[in-house]
Amino acid sequence: MQSNLPLEGKTIILTGTSKTTTIVDDITALGGRAVIAPLIETCELIDRNDDVQIELARQFEWLIFTSQNAVDAFASKMQRFNLSARHFQGKIASIGTKTTSAIEKLGFHVSFMPSIFSADVFVKEFPEIAGSNPSCLFIRGEKAKNTLKKGLPFKIKEWTVYETIERHDQKQIIIECIRASNDVTVILASPSAVDVYAMDVASVIGWEAAHVAAIGHITEAAILNHGATVDVKPSVYTMHAVIEEIMKVGNRK
Repeated sequence: MQSNLPLEGKTIILTGTSKTTTIVDDITALGGRAVIAPLIETCELIDRNDDVQIELARQFEWLIFTSQNAVDAFASKMQRFNLSARHFQGKIASIGTKTTSAIEKLGFHVSFMPSIFSADVFVKEFPEIAGSNPSCLFIRGEKAKNTLKKGLPFKIKEWTVYETIERHDQKQIIIECIRASNDVTVILASPSAVDVYAMDVASVIGWEAAHVAAIGHITEAAILNHGATVDVKPSVYTMHAVIEEIMKVGNRK
């Protein structure tokens, strides 16, 4: 009765943080089986100088967010110090629809988002909007690349608000799932997740045991660096877009 559903017979393994689980209902509705097996988690970094840092953040012309995790950690700090969006004078620059949605839920308005959701496109397009020498604060995770700091033609300040923690407890779940299923796609959305997958899973059963989907060309580069092939990569760097690409592929053995 449901044989015409586009994800019928497909198993999709979600390896990102718990935030990626919002796509589970969509996968199920399309006939697929979603397996949640996070290879990374994030945790807010709390520092005794956070009160000073967030007060400084209120003075910048631009606040830059490149991940939903950074927004969530920033929101936690805002709540701790009883601040709301109206307490900040600066404009907001954001990468990605999920990040933008998260910051807008806090009451901010996003003034700039790059045409492609990637830091290396951000550094090309942002200066035209920001001007010659704006004061900018990049609110980031500990593993964020230095693309913004090196690529922008003006200096930016950085505030690290969360850390990324590797999870190695999902290894057996993923291996058993791949071995037990005919058509499995593993979605990888960050270089950190790629490295854990390479260490824990691919080292045991090989990269060819499942189809590999990458969100973003930075993640794709990390996979290629391990000598693997990327089977699915959407042009738009979102979870919904990668699901749409998997639907187009059809049945695979």
